[in-house]
Amino acid sequence: MSVVKHFITESLKRTEIDEFLRNEFERAGYGGVDVAKTPLGTHVVIYAMRPGLVIGRGGETIKELARVLEEKFQLPNPQISVAEIEVPEFNPYVVASRVTSALQRGVHFRRAGFWALRQTMDAGALGAEIVISGKLRTERARFEKFHAGYLPKSGEPALRYLRTAEMHVQLKVGILGVKVKILPPDAQFPDKVEILENVPKMEAPKPVEVKTEIQEQPQKPLEQTVEEKTEEKKTEEKPVETPKEKPAEPPKPKKKPEKKPRKTKKEKAPKKTDKEK
Repeated sequence: MSVVKHFITESLKRTEIDEFLRNEFERAGYGGVDVAKTPLGTHVVIYAMRPGLVIGRGGETIKELARVLEEKFQLPNPQISVAEIEVPEFNPYVVASRVTSALQRGVHFRRAGFWALRQTMDAGALGAEIVISGKLRTERARFEKFHAGYLPKSGEPALRYLRTAEMHVQLKVGILGVKVKILPPDAQFPDKVEILENVPKMEAPKPVEVKTEIQEQPQKPLEQTVEEKTEEKKTEEKPVETPKEKPAEPPKPKKKPEKKPRKTKKEKAPKKTDKEK
């Protein structure tokens, strides 16, 4: 057997087991089943709203169920455990069964869809979607969709957190299908941002004390220290004398050169006569 055929046969076997248990424990509020293979056999977990109806008196119902699973579905050594559904509004099988039972009682499909959607959202679900398809009002088949909240259609959050279920109901008009998708409140998204209102204040870092060795100096008497401080204050209070700039002297008037008297012709001395010689 090839790998593809192996997975196809395993998935078909699980859907057959799911359908069988749904019809068997409809009154107990059937909410799904998990089948896992272990080294000791096959571990089967049945989720129900009223686990007492699944167990039965003294475990008779579980023993009979284990025999049927082993003979009819070829499950080796089935070990069955029952888990109670804490919040039925978050289980798509329970919501779908409620819608189908309401349709069987003659409730209008829109009233049944909105009623189930409101219950799921009031319980705290992040998103929900209910699709009812079939001959709703006319001879031609169509579908009606009821949705609220945030519901991812693809990606890792949809594969990991989204819960889906599908059920069918037989009416006089024909078969109606009910699909339910629920996103529980514990789903986490990578793009979700939380805003903290009361952020604790960060304490300021404490100053680091640095120890340094200080040489001890001999203490001076108080009188001497007081005198030194007063002298320091006086020196500080004295204004600093700045050299005053000398006023600019007016320019001296230039002395005019004295005019020298002109030289006159020397007076000729009288010539000496022959007699005087």
